[in-house]
Amino acid sequence: MALVNMNTQFVETIKIKNGRAMLLGYHQARMERTIRRFFPRLAVSAMPSLEQIVEATADMELYKVRIVYGEQGVELVEYVPYSMRQIHSLKVVCDDDIEYSYKSTDRSRLNALVEKKGCCDEIIIIKNGLVTDTSFTNIAIYDGTDWLTPKHPLLAGTKRAYLLDRDVIKEADITINDLMRAKRLRLFNAMIDFGEREIPTSQVII
Repeated sequence: MALVNMNTQFVETIKIKNGRAMLLGYHQARMERTIRRFFPRLAVSAMPSLEQIVEATADMELYKVRIVYGEQGVELVEYVPYSMRQIHSLKVVCDDDIEYSYKSTDRSRLNALVEKKGCCDEIIIIKNGLVTDTSFTNIAIYDGTDWLTPKHPLLAGTKRAYLLDRDVIKEADITINDLMRAKRLRLFNAMIDFGEREIPTSQVII
């Protein structure tokens, strides 16, 4: 059984577009993996169902649903209109010890790295010499032939899983040199579709 602090909480962030909850099956699968790892009692007796929890309505053109869960099951469900962040530049930062394999509400380590972004809009985190993620999105680079995403991201995102299943992106170990030689760079997550945030590598600062 996993040892976990009584106050440990995890979160799923789900996109509602035109009244429809997106990639719900992928979010359910990730939540179930997390619950089995940290809260096995829930996995046996009271596994939450996102299909029953999320209430998407026709007037929700673009919303973010934030579902927080912990030892007692789902503890918070909130719906907010979504506005995409503007990101034009990225700062490379290194942290060989950071761990964020599960989508925890505790983002203190990530936030500390974001403070190193300087005049850039966001960071790219390098771990053990390899590209992982930004502080809130997965990454893909275009090498002229394929869109490649880090084989070992900090967090295996739901949109990443969806794109991999459809062969839109491929996994690879990506070094800083690979990153800087790339033709294009895309950021994506549950809320940001693939291609909605594309940044020239000239705007990546080492």
